[in-house]
Amino acid sequence: MAVSIRLRREGALNRPYYKVVVADSRSPRDGKFIEIIGTYDPKKTGHNSTLKLDRIDHWISKGAQPSDTVRSLIKKNRKPSSAPAEQAAPTAAPAEPEPQPEEAPATEEPAAAPAAE
Repeated sequence: MAVSIRLRREGALNRPYYKVVVADSRSPRDGKFIEIIGTYDPKKTGHNSTLKLDRIDHWISKGAQPSDTVRSLIKKNRKPSSAPAEQAAPTAAPAEPEPQPEEAPATEEPAAAPAAE
């Protein structure tokens, strides 16, 4: 049995959403599959896919062939393993602590004479 890792279309009309599945290459695009190993939302900007990389490695070691799009998603998900930390660090830590305004030196004025009672 030839196994492939490919996209399975979900979602509404003009609102595609895909699940990354392991399926027999002879089954139809949205047909029977073996395992769901991730999701992909092409309409979302930024990080738009989630993949179980350990399961992908397992299936590739068993001989599964990823489709071109899935291969691209795998590459993107492996690459930024250090990038989100780099992007999050500048926003999490303040750039510079704000300088405290210096107080004017207190001028000592002579004490007022006590009021006579």
